[in-house]
Amino acid sequence: MAKTLVKTRSAGPKQQQKAAAVKGADKTLILIIISLVVFGLVMVFSASAPAASYYEDNAYHYVIRQGIFAVMGFVSMFVLSRFDYHNYGALALAILIGSFLLLFAVYIPGLGIESNGARRWIGYGVFSLQPSEVAKVGIIIYFSYSLSIIKDKVRFFWSGQFRYLVILGLFAIVLMAEPHFSGTVVICATAVIMLLIAGARIRDYALLALPMIPAAVFVIWKEPYRLERVTTFLNPFADPSDAGFQIVQSLYAIGSGGIFGLGLGLSRQKFLYIPEPQNDFIFSIICEELGLVGAIAVLALFAVLIWKGYRISQEAPDLFGSLLAAGITSLIAIQVIINIAVVTSSVPVTGMALPFFSYGGTSLFILLSCMGVLLNVSRQTIKRTGEVA
Repeated sequence: MAKTLVKTRSAGPKQQQKAAAVKGADKTLILIIISLVVFGLVMVFSASAPAASYYEDNAYHYVIRQGIFAVMGFVSMFVLSRFDYHNYGALALAILIGSFLLLFAVYIPGLGIESNGARRWIGYGVFSLQPSEVAKVGIIIYFSYSLSIIKDKVRFFWSGQFRYLVILGLFAIVLMAEPHFSGTVVICATAVIMLLIAGARIRDYALLALPMIPAAVFVIWKEPYRLERVTTFLNPFADPSDAGFQIVQSLYAIGSGGIFGLGLGLSRQKFLYIPEPQNDFIFSIICEELGLVGAIAVLALFAVLIWKGYRISQEAPDLFGSLLAAGITSLIAIQVIINIAVVTSSVPVTGMALPFFSYGGTSLFILLSCMGVLLNVSRQTIKRTGEVA
């Protein structure tokens, strides 16, 4: 990547502006995004219809809300795909500070929303927002811009990387207080990947990982519900009617789907067996209804999206664009990997949404907005030869 960046920097600002003017957005990427969103809406309706009928007296309750945010998200994606990503540089610090302060809004009486013992949302009336989703974007934009300025200094731990780790630590402390363990993991993992791509040494983070292991053990041991998730992960069938209920039902759904599935809309586990099947465990319903074939189709769409994202990062005209594309792509990749691992009982259960599929309006809106930024970077990509891609 470094070799590519050196070559693309040789193109002057006028050449880059001309490239941006004549090159359209990546059509394959647009098609993949549309496919994921449409597929996601179909599965949200299929997975949520029984619960929506039972609790809301309207089978279309969740899909209508998700559809509204999808339309808003596509509008945002279109606008941001034409908004030069270089303009985010002047706003990077303000976006970071704003996203950090927004995390404290969950503690404001009348605005913060508490659910299942966690304060992760803010809302008023029918509107709700999870500040951690905004924090992810804030970290990506600020790290991308700031790392593009310090450039080679990132190789040095104290003078280059330390400031970014302090920022991550502050975000992690606030998120863990909510508590939001999965959000903390995603933000930290995305940021570390960006630091490594920018030139940080792997050995520094290998050394940092050593004290993090006992720290993680302490965090899990301190909270009974986290410890229960670990013990349930080791043997979910030891308590299939209580602690292991959700993951056991997920495994039943995946196993009963076979190769071709039971058929779209014919899932049995969505009938109040898997709690809120339209959310984190929607992949289980996909496997049950569409089988191994459907699961592979979903994974293939994500694989192409992730490949395109990193390809755009590699061919970006500057380090800022490269890190911005890599950060957005890594954010999606990490969430997909963790979600699939959770629903297949490969890791302990944690609240991790499947991008573009899991129900959540603001999450979908922010994801599509990020896709708009990625598409704008793709408009300005330059081939290794220095010519317009």
